[in-house]
Amino acid sequence: MSSLGNLGPVVFVATQETLRTFQEFTRSSASRYADHEILGKKPKSQWIGPGLDTISFSMAFDALYGLNPRKELNQLVELERSGKALPLAIGGVGIGVYMWSITALEQKWDVIDNQGYVWKATANITLKEYVK
Repeated sequence: MSSLGNLGPVVFVATQETLRTFQEFTRSSASRYADHEILGKKPKSQWIGPGLDTISFSMAFDALYGLNPRKELNQLVELERSGKALPLAIGGVGIGVYMWSITALEQKWDVIDNQGYVWKATANITLKEYVK
């Protein structure tokens, strides 16, 4: 099975049997500046250094594509609650210089049957660059 990438133990894959991938991938970065107050004049800005990047994306889980949506969501919840820093790679290439931690996880249970089985679910994930 060829993977598209991974977030720690979560492997992104698209095959005929299994579809566990992401969409709406967005990476944001910003520099850090300090403004120094000058009496009677505008403040002077000083570049301090790079800030921590953030990444957000969504993942859809569908039982018709070989997944158990609740199991997939539970794995993401465990990773988020553990606070562990995880490597992120897409296409065999690591993203960023450092590791990433899940800072926000939103679940949407899209299709639930009359027995309480979740057939389709969506997770919105926010990552923050983690520096030791």
